[in-house]
Amino acid sequence: MSARIRKAVFPVAGFGVRFLPATKACPKELLPVVDRPLIQYAVEEAAAAGIRDMIFVTGRNKRAIEDHFDKAYELEHELTASANADALNALRSVIPPGVTFSYVRQPVAGGVGDALLRARTLTGDEPFAVLLPDDLMDGERPAIADVIDVFEDECASVVAVEASDGRTRRQGSVVVDETDSSIRRIDEAGACGAARVGLELVGRCVFTPGIWTALTSARAPGRPITLARVIGALLESERVYTCEPAGHRYDCGTQLGYLEAQLAYARKRPELWPELRQSLESMVASGRRLGRTAGEALAT
Repeated sequence: MSARIRKAVFPVAGFGVRFLPATKACPKELLPVVDRPLIQYAVEEAAAAGIRDMIFVTGRNKRAIEDHFDKAYELEHELTASANADALNALRSVIPPGVTFSYVRQPVAGGVGDALLRARTLTGDEPFAVLLPDDLMDGERPAIADVIDVFEDECASVVAVEASDGRTRRQGSVVVDETDSSIRRIDEAGACGAARVGLELVGRCVFTPGIWTALTSARAPGRPITLARVIGALLESERVYTCEPAGHRYDCGTQLGYLEAQLAYARKRPELWPELRQSLESMVASGRRLGRTAGEALAT
């Protein structure tokens, strides 16, 4: 019988260099998709999967993330006094019921693996989930719930993957054993051919306590411990399985993926999409160029 997944780790100490200067003072994880920040989508996904302990590995200039998930008494008072029920409900929805938040600092940019090591005192010796907020998962069911299902079946570490769409991905790629969907080989992003073919890593994982020994062996002075290196080190001692979650992944760690997510989530909003679609159609009619996702959206 596998242990129930109660805790999730969110590595959020990165600098968000691809989005400078917007991320100079604002954490990348608080950039909004329509009107909710990326980190909130990830927390809501974890909460919907039954996880109740949210652990954030933060860095300098990330205090705003803690503030976002704190109660705003003064603002609630003002919204109550002005009878702005919609805004008040939106504000209160930031904190899912029954969820707790913990924070630990990552003082140096050591990658995902180093972030996990910083969280060890909070996770304890039990399996835990990892969610990278850059990967915005859009589906009817929480993507991390699909990963947890495989973990419960296999009683082993599980990482989410998806078929490559030909773009260069930042996490790396894997080759799996077709008989049981376990990983046979993993390549870091940037390896020859690795980012263009096969199955790409998605920022949703469940790790067993065996990860701690693997992370210790994966450390190399001056070299960040990437997600691919974490998994590669774990493969030396145990099987790691894969899961292809239902739904669509938007890589919001890139400008293109972030803009695609904006359009996709705006399309879900009946109070926004009709007028936005008209604006996009006007842009098309005037000969301006649109991205791939915008064109697909307008065609439906």
